[in-house]
Amino acid sequence: MKIEKRKNGDVTIFDLKGKILFGDGIDELRQSVNASIKENEKQLILNFAEVPYLDSTGLGEVVRSYTTLKKEGGTVKITNLTNKVKDLMMVTKLITVFETFEDENEAVKSFK
Repeated sequence: MKIEKRKNGDVTIFDLKGKILFGDGIDELRQSVNASIKENEKQLILNFAEVPYLDSTGLGEVVRSYTTLKKEGGTVKITNLTNKVKDLMMVTKLITVFETFEDENEAVKSFK
């Protein structure tokens, strides 16, 4: 998995690309979130547009990112869930934990 970081005003957006699986992508996501916290970037959007799949370990890392940032006074929101990932989020009921958006601009506006 690859992560491309970009900014939209005060909002940090991580474009996630590839599967998030045990041993592939977990460390990158954790390091990216921790680096954002150190840089005082507390408004984070995870863009799942190019994530075809994540396993339970990947899902756990997304939850860890959410709780870590929340403890620091920040927020993680999710945009552009693919159908498979959205189904997984619905089955695990995590769709009720995260604010999710179909449109990135709406997600950015929601921080204001």
